[in-house]
Amino acid sequence: MSEVLVKPLRVIRSRGYVWAAAAVLLLAFPFYLDRFWLQAGLFAMAAAIGAIGINLLTGATGQLSMGHAFFLAVGAYGYCVFAADGGDGLTGLGLPTWLAAVLAVLVAGVAGGLFSPISGRLGGAYLGIATLALVFIGQHVMFNAHDLTGGANGRDVPPLSLFGLTFDDRELLVAAVPFGSAEKLWYAGLVLLLAGALFARGVLRGRPGRAMNAIRDHSVAAGVLGVPVARHRAAVFVLSSMYAGLAGVLLALIFQRTVPDYFGITLSLEYLAMIVIGGLGSVSGAVAGAVFVSLLPQLLTRYSDALPLVSAPGTGGIAPGEASRYLYGAAVVLVVLFLPGGLVSTAARRRVRTDPGEER
Repeated sequence: MSEVLVKPLRVIRSRGYVWAAAAVLLLAFPFYLDRFWLQAGLFAMAAAIGAIGINLLTGATGQLSMGHAFFLAVGAYGYCVFAADGGDGLTGLGLPTWLAAVLAVLVAGVAGGLFSPISGRLGGAYLGIATLALVFIGQHVMFNAHDLTGGANGRDVPPLSLFGLTFDDRELLVAAVPFGSAEKLWYAGLVLLLAGALFARGVLRGRPGRAMNAIRDHSVAAGVLGVPVARHRAAVFVLSSMYAGLAGVLLALIFQRTVPDYFGITLSLEYLAMIVIGGLGSVSGAVAGAVFVSLLPQLLTRYSDALPLVSAPGTGGIAPGEASRYLYGAAVVLVVLFLPGGLVSTAARRRVRTDPGEER
């Protein structure tokens, strides 16, 4: 067989081994890792799902959104309203939890659809300012609509039940290993992240993705070429909102309690940092940036005693959460200056240097 065919086959085979090894590790983690690392991984999965959604909107279509936290809140609280039975005095419809999760994602999409006429006609900073208003409106509703949200104290999250399995802290023995909520949710999070990533990858590689990139690069030229700009912008906004709603449902299940303070402007800024650091317009970039931004504060908290200048609040050092914001803020600046394509661009350049004959 000629060298022209052998080299690509070697590359494909080696990548297949890497992906297979990664899959085995991810499936085996709940059997060996403690609860801290599993929860950290779950937060990263939820963040990655939300980051994929905003990357479709901002990275691939060029629509700046500052309201991603609002749609995460819609998903989280929507699940609570649909799934709760009202025994805590708050509004609850008592639906099956799997159905409540689906409806919460759809409600987030409907919320995005209600805003889509604006998103279809605005762009750049104007859309960013308009979506910023959603966060403030959402915060007002979450703090004051006590019957729905529980007010400032939030509300408990009913555990998910699917195929007779309840994702709560009741232990389930699997190969003599006790599985609690984190272990059970780990596999649900993996399935959701994989499905979301594959769907977004298909969108970006198909005709919708080419139309989105054309709108991002030059909306007027895209319109002249026959791309319905307003319709595509509105549709991508709805899709991004549904990704955010799904991330919100998973976050609620991880936290087991929803509180309004979490869904503020800081969360929206963190999602923008994720896609800038990881790489705009790339599914793998969204995942890489989400892992970096979501794990950093947890690692700083875990190892604050061993790190210089980082300590618990009130002890004279920098709080881990504050230190993490400094660090990924600096990472955004460094990426913009030296790695415009994000972290994934570094991996792509290294792959090209390793296999110069491979087509990018």
